[in-house]
Amino acid sequence: MAELTQLGKPDALPDDLEAAIADLKRERNAVILAHYYQDSEIQDLADFIGDSLQLAQAAQKVDKDVIVFCGVHFMAETAKILNPSRKVVVPDLTAGCSLADGCPPELFQRFLDKHPGHKVISYINCSAAVKAMSDLICTSANAKKMVASFPEGTPIIFAPDRHLGRWVSEQTGRPMVLWPGSCQVHELFSAKELAKLKVQHPEAEVLAHPECDEAVLMQADFVGSTTGIIKRATESKAPTLIIATEPGVFHQIQKQVPGKLLLQAPGQDESCACNTCPHMRKNTLEKLYLCLRDLTPELTLDEALRLRALQPIQKMLELSAAP
Repeated sequence: MAELTQLGKPDALPDDLEAAIADLKRERNAVILAHYYQDSEIQDLADFIGDSLQLAQAAQKVDKDVIVFCGVHFMAETAKILNPSRKVVVPDLTAGCSLADGCPPELFQRFLDKHPGHKVISYINCSAAVKAMSDLICTSANAKKMVASFPEGTPIIFAPDRHLGRWVSEQTGRPMVLWPGSCQVHELFSAKELAKLKVQHPEAEVLAHPECDEAVLMQADFVGSTTGIIKRATESKAPTLIIATEPGVFHQIQKQVPGKLLLQAPGQDESCACNTCPHMRKNTLEKLYLCLRDLTPELTLDEALRLRALQPIQKMLELSAAP
């Protein structure tokens, strides 16, 4: 309970947290947005569940006074960028992201200075400061479309995930300069152990997120965004699915196709749950209750920074909505 002490009074927690959260949500005129990588109990309490693109689109349409964002820091920043007049609170403000943390704005600026004349496409898994330095934002669901929105021959920098960037470059035939970042969860899947698991389950279909290493993606039957993986899993005729992404997605898949056997692709270290995002799982029901009760921790942004970051996000949302 040490972490809870920093956010509120643990001795004041109600016995029925789910009911208390529902009551507070009504009292605060709040909406709960949750990423698919959240614990299942948080997913079940959310008003909207989605991947990064869907959550950005949902945040754009919010009509409540308070946005409670159950995800990681950069996602809550995006919600605030799109909703400057609304209060944005998060269960745990320290829930970060290895991709965002691995692309500090001051180092990224030096990287950009070495490649003048390039358009900058940044994966949404980055800080508001990096977004503000970008021409366009993308998600794994729309990255190919965002790259294709620039005329052929346009020099492009893609950040911060090098694996997603490489995959998009291969899919679109567009060479890009890649920032050398990676997701600590997706990079830890083992291609060698995946090959062994496929031998044990020859009936299985392998679904993988494009943040995975190339050697893993080469063994996949389907590569796509979080939402794409869930859709493919529910539509696939395969009785067994090996899934190379954060295991939070299993909850939604099992609700739709409970008869299928779902296996997480193995990691490089079988002794730890390394492919469970430690940042996403910092959010708990207890912290969700406390942040609704106290309306803190609140995420705030400098207005000048918010306006700069807003432009490439709005451009992405407009392009995503276009046929």
